[in-house]
Amino acid sequence: MKKRIALLMAAAMAAASLAGCGGGTSTTADTTAGSAAEDTTAASSGNAGGDTKLTMSWWGNQVRNEKTQAALDLYAEQNPGITIEGQFSEWSDYWNKLATSAAGQAIPDLVQMDYSFIDQYVKNGLLVDLKPYIEDGTLDVSNISENTIASGTVNDGVYAICAGINAPSLLYNKTLLEENGIQIKDYMTTDEFMDVCRQVYEKTGYKTNIAYYNAGAYLDYFMRGYDVVLYGDKKMGGTVNDYLPFFQMYETGIKEGWFIDPGVFAELSIGSVEQEPLVYGSGPETMSWCAFYNSNQLTAIQKAAPEGMEIGITTWPSADPKKSGYLKSSMFFSVGAHTKNPEEAVKVLNFLTNSSEANNILLGERGVPASSVISEELAPKMSDVDQEVIRYINEVVTPNCSPINPPQPDGASEVSNLLNQVQEQLCYGAYDAATAAEEFFNGANNIMNKK
Repeated sequence: MKKRIALLMAAAMAAASLAGCGGGTSTTADTTAGSAAEDTTAASSGNAGGDTKLTMSWWGNQVRNEKTQAALDLYAEQNPGITIEGQFSEWSDYWNKLATSAAGQAIPDLVQMDYSFIDQYVKNGLLVDLKPYIEDGTLDVSNISENTIASGTVNDGVYAICAGINAPSLLYNKTLLEENGIQIKDYMTTDEFMDVCRQVYEKTGYKTNIAYYNAGAYLDYFMRGYDVVLYGDKKMGGTVNDYLPFFQMYETGIKEGWFIDPGVFAELSIGSVEQEPLVYGSGPETMSWCAFYNSNQLTAIQKAAPEGMEIGITTWPSADPKKSGYLKSSMFFSVGAHTKNPEEAVKVLNFLTNSSEANNILLGERGVPASSVISEELAPKMSDVDQEVIRYINEVVTPNCSPINPPQPDGASEVSNLLNQVQEQLCYGAYDAATAAEEFFNGANNIMNKK
């Protein structure tokens, strides 16, 4: 067990090194440093008078910290004898501290969980199976879609409940494109997307950033369009030839001049919303007309955009965007396996998921609420940008998407890191597309075979 926890800590540190790009998961709006958390303490304990103390940990920014603690305080107010201590930190510190608490058999009662870590935490016996509490009604999921529930399912158990729904989203400079008569439609194929890239470059000089050094999530999405699941059992899905179109897209952009110069990123924090080339740069040569993010990042990108720039939102391109598209939890809530009060912890989780009062405080900060009832209630109270995200989720993605792939297995962070390295070699001209595909596929299989 100690060895497995050590591996988990190593994986946390590897993922943290990719945190600027989310390691294919979270981006800066979800990882902005908040107040540093105190060292994680024992999961739960009874204090004087028989009262129950719970702990809940999450990563996030100051807005999330304040809203979450206010919702937890409301639960405590409505349930005398319960106190809930919030523990929060920025992304990289969060995973290191959570792994340390797991090693000490003191994982918090409630934890914010990421899709890329669920499988590892379940395999290490660190999360409570919520299925019995769903079956007995303690946790109400009647207003949550089956696809959303499936995203927190490992084997036959439900180990995480969606804290907010998002979806892969191409964010773009809507003002620039409209001024130049360039049309953007939902569900663009890869070929249609590249045609837009050419038009934008020819008419405006603006280039295209296709998830440079942050391509793990996009590769997963891209391969779904060819009916290839990225990760198999201790191997990569598909064959080396299946990966060729992905790298050919980059090669084409480099040859035709519309792909952004990778040197632009040398002094940028990759994945930082504020330094995203969509909204940051000195002019067309150093800027991109689009960015590959998730829908819950629209607000942050719009806030970071220069005055007068409206940001649009559409689907990522692929050979078949409806096959590729999926609803994804921006993050999850889970119950830690070391809790002494699992039922009470589940009741808190139910409160955060289904209470109108709680969600009037949270206001969809983690993404569109998983409960359709709650999301409908909140929509009129939210900003125009947030309402646009809800529209995108409900009207564009939900009717035309497929179930998300299983959680990423051990080794996925290393594979993503390899992809970034291969992509860099391709963009700097050291590899052609065929070489890049071969280097990535063989290297990724070597990583997965050792897991």
